[in-house]
Amino acid sequence: MATIPTTTDSPSVPPLARRSTVANYVALTKPRIIELLLVTTVPVMFLAERGVPSVWLVVATLIGGTLSAGAANTFNSVYDRDIDALMHRTSNRPMVTGAITTRNAVLFGAALTVISTLWFALVVNVLSALLSLAAIALYAVGYTILLKRRTSQNIVWGGIAGCMPTLIGWSAVTGTVGWPAVVLFLVIFFWTPPHYWPLSMAFRDDYSTAGVPMLPVERGPVAVGRQIVAYSWVMVATSLVLVPVAPMGWIYVVTAVLSGALFIAEAHRLLRAARGGATGAALKPMRLFHYSITYVTLVFLAVAVDPLLYFPLS
Repeated sequence: MATIPTTTDSPSVPPLARRSTVANYVALTKPRIIELLLVTTVPVMFLAERGVPSVWLVVATLIGGTLSAGAANTFNSVYDRDIDALMHRTSNRPMVTGAITTRNAVLFGAALTVISTLWFALVVNVLSALLSLAAIALYAVGYTILLKRRTSQNIVWGGIAGCMPTLIGWSAVTGTVGWPAVVLFLVIFFWTPPHYWPLSMAFRDDYSTAGVPMLPVERGPVAVGRQIVAYSWVMVATSLVLVPVAPMGWIYVVTAVLSGALFIAEAHRLLRAARGGATGAALKPMRLFHYSITYVTLVFLAVAVDPLLYFPLS
């Protein structure tokens, strides 16, 4: 008589496949961009507290910020999948390769939006939740859908979404939006074009092929260089406005002046190279792009340290 097996093998997803799926969903959120956004959040919290804020509040704000930025970036990945397929730099993204379906990606972005908003509202405060939701809308709708494919000034106004972490960090501590947070918001606003346009110069052919009217696609290197220089000067000047508004001490002043001077010098180097007839790789635009990340890291590190080791200017 045949025996009936007492156990059965149920189908399961191999661990390697599970890890690959998780990695693809993480890639949708663009973690490197999230890291840069969070660099501007925590220092503002230290400034708002004029000391060390609650560790739990910092962790809670970082969790909410990560989920919120991940939602915005996921929607961006979904909407831009057609142009991402045309650009070498983005051709391996999950939405392009088909590793994640459009339906699943939209559901994932929606889930992150709901979770991040509820998290901020319940764990941090309602104002931070509203600012977080506004940041998602500004990036996913304002920049991605309305601006990116229509104007060469897309990154200028679309960059407002990337400025929101300064307001969120301040509101998480105080429940309000103070003038120091507004000044730092403007620093990031003016920093975004000279940060992103050099990258666009380096990948100009990609954007041109995809039909995205980035400024370096629409204008020549000299015209772009002039705008980069102009924004760099305004950015550094704005960073010094924080000194009387906050107020800030010597640590911040020295850091802002020295790092800002180097940023301006690098912007002028790029413009001189463009005026000299250099194009493409000869312009070395990625030098400014990489330094721009160092600059914002140094300035916001000084924002955090200055109230801890405050040395007044007088």
